[in-house]
Amino acid sequence: MNLKVLALFAAVLLVAACEQKPAEQGAQTGTGQQGQPMAGSPNEIMKSKAGDTIYFAFDRSDITAEARATLQRQAQVLQQNPSWTVTIQGHCDERGTVEYNLGLGERRANATRQALIALGVAANRIQIISYGKERPAVAGHNEQAWAQNRRGVTVVN
Repeated sequence: MNLKVLALFAAVLLVAACEQKPAEQGAQTGTGQQGQPMAGSPNEIMKSKAGDTIYFAFDRSDITAEARATLQRQAQVLQQNPSWTVTIQGHCDERGTVEYNLGLGERRANATRQALIALGVAANRIQIISYGKERPAVAGHNEQAWAQNRRGVTVVN
């Protein structure tokens, strides 16, 4: 009888211990305004402070003025967080062959990488990958959907 009660008590303690997580778990911090810590994952910080996505014209990989402004903000965030590394994802809309879009996605990711390097981010902190048309952000077969799928996304590793 006492053994059953003791086993039950041990099981309850074990379950209770598993349900509690340390306060730091799941929340990483970056640097906010004037050195204040900012809660959230590095990707949340990048998205909220700089934006994580730039867009491209049809069949183009050149950086627009609007994209350049986003990349300038990204470079500032990366300079404030020197331990972060990023992967630039190149994406395309659904038109074109798989092979062509993989190449175009790579050119878009490379253009984004080169722009960040020109803005002072160390080259060894930036990797690229092309997903071509395989990971659309928006489903649809019209210009509105295609415009949102022609993009470069900066993901903090």
